[in-house]
Amino acid sequence: MERRRSRKQTRSRGLGVVAAAAAIRDGNISSESYTAALLQRARAHSDLNAFVTIDEAAALAAARDADKARAVGSTAPLLGVPLAVKDSYLTKGLRTTLGVKTLEGFVPDKDADVVSAVKDAGGIVFGKNNLVELSYGLTGNNSPYGQAKNPHNRDHVTGGSSSGAGASVAARIVPAALGGDTVGSIRVPASLCGVVGFKPTTGRWSRNGVAPISHALDTTGVLARNVEDCALIDQIVTKAEETEPSGRSDLKGVRFAYAPRQYLDLVDAEIEANFKDAVQRLREAGAEVVEVDLGENFSSLAETSTWNIFFHDTMEALSDFLRRNNVPAAFDDIYNGLKPDLKETWAHLVLPGGAGFISADTYKVSLSDHSEIQRRFSETFSRSGAEALLFPTTPSTAPSIEHQYKFLIGDQEVSYSALAKNTIPASAAGLPAISIPTGLSSSGLPIGLEIDAARGRDRRLLELARHVEATVGALTSPI
Repeated sequence: MERRRSRKQTRSRGLGVVAAAAAIRDGNISSESYTAALLQRARAHSDLNAFVTIDEAAALAAARDADKARAVGSTAPLLGVPLAVKDSYLTKGLRTTLGVKTLEGFVPDKDADVVSAVKDAGGIVFGKNNLVELSYGLTGNNSPYGQAKNPHNRDHVTGGSSSGAGASVAARIVPAALGGDTVGSIRVPASLCGVVGFKPTTGRWSRNGVAPISHALDTTGVLARNVEDCALIDQIVTKAEETEPSGRSDLKGVRFAYAPRQYLDLVDAEIEANFKDAVQRLREAGAEVVEVDLGENFSSLAETSTWNIFFHDTMEALSDFLRRNNVPAAFDDIYNGLKPDLKETWAHLVLPGGAGFISADTYKVSLSDHSEIQRRFSETFSRSGAEALLFPTTPSTAPSIEHQYKFLIGDQEVSYSALAKNTIPASAAGLPAISIPTGLSSSGLPIGLEIDAARGRDRRLLELARHVEATVGALTSPI
């Protein structure tokens, strides 16, 4: 009997959100046994530093309540399914640190809107994922709570800032995790950890109760095992009516675009080869893939304007969040508690009076540049007839932890900000975007493919991504 239970728990740990919800709803597994199996896995892989906080007793109590609800007829879509939550989201009764030591004892009295939506649908908060301090970084290095490690190779980074989210989904600790994306903070860890990461159209998901960097750029979103799971959570969070599938079961006649001048100019050779293979396989599956050009200064325009907005918005956005949500710290308290290198960055770029602080005039120009980026995307989609744009999510696989701040792409030395080179334009334009895993490099590290669609076309993007996933997707279990 004990051996059979152990085998059943092992199988249940591999379930995604939709599959786990169905198994609990059909009585094939209980939420309590499923949650217990995931907690056991979290303990076994605690060295990944994927979590800041897990309240095991609370998670199991919520699972038992879900089993009781099922017994009396509940059919809530996420009933009894545990999800992890990035520690930038407020969670009622469960500490929220924003990744900084200053808030190590802060326990909110309310949930972020997205967390409330998940709970209303029967979902369980499994724990709070590790993140880069205040979501300010792309590698997963957190000074007070530890470096998040890539489950495919613990000597390599997870990506960030939703670092623990990527690690916990990839390691099969949870079937999905809520994350946040400002310049690529969902898609980068999804790519580097080998999971699916979905960034909705900016403003589609509520950001209320989530620590911000920039209201112009921030989006909440999700990392999961497959596109189907992302689509379910998107439907729940947005309270959208379930849309009927197009009826198409393949990619015949679907037109995609790719822009080699903008997205393949700085990529590792293996990344480029994987991308070209994916394009070829999509063509063999009946899709059209046409080449487009977004303009000579597209990448520099997107990067410069986005980083300007990113740094300029931080102080005002974070200060407002702390005040409105009764967080027991002011901006100065947070700033004074930062690790030295981040504090230095803020002193230079975030604080008014810093040598690199973005002036009001430069900020206005940057917002105007974002309008130009939006215009170019719209024009490209219209002119080419493509429904979505394809490109490698990250220009390299996960760099080593030892060399996470400076590493090579090809023969060019870059800083860690290069990890967001390809993800930034969708953030600048507010497009919906999704990264799906398409295989492993020769060194066993994941490679991601990003698909961007026009603003507001989130449900169509998810439908297209399911077909692309079925054609070129390659989700592998690292441990």
